[in-house]
Amino acid sequence: MPEESTREAAVLVLFGPRETFGEVVIIERASHLKAHPGQPAFPGGRVEEGDSSLSQTALREAKEEIGLNPDSIEILGELPQLWIPPSNFKVTPVLGWWHTPHEITKIDANEVQAVHQIPLLDLINPKNRTRVRHVNGSFGPGFNVESMLIWGFTGGLISRLIDIAGWSVPWDESHIVELPAPAPNTEVSS
Repeated sequence: MPEESTREAAVLVLFGPRETFGEVVIIERASHLKAHPGQPAFPGGRVEEGDSSLSQTALREAKEEIGLNPDSIEILGELPQLWIPPSNFKVTPVLGWWHTPHEITKIDANEVQAVHQIPLLDLINPKNRTRVRHVNGSFGPGFNVESMLIWGFTGGLISRLIDIAGWSVPWDESHIVELPAPAPNTEVSS
């Protein structure tokens, strides 16, 4: 991670209960945004003056973006910061447990076009796993779920968490999805 990178952000990797096994909350960023338009992501954003911690940043952003009640969430911990080269952000993933789920009704349409509560079993399912080839030729993990492709930072983090939890099962790593070239004047994560 370059030392000159001073832009910090935090995302909330929110796990919740489900009838079978559990779920994770993923947003689709608004399609009109300049950076990462329409991409699946975790709720989150940049650190602002007044945030007491990176966990507080993630909770504040989740409340602003999709109306999550911070009192319904238990912070489990912060993972090490990851550097996102295209945006030059240092991003801290914050793990949370949604112990008291509630309906998500306050979506900020300026930032979010959809919210998905994705069953963990769908992410673990080998039929939904893929490798994604970025336009720059690099590869990363991806997931085809709920009519969307989760890739980049979000796909990589989900893949790693599945591996760490011991939930990963063999999947066809020869299956590759090609990313289309981004529209002019947009930033795309890798």
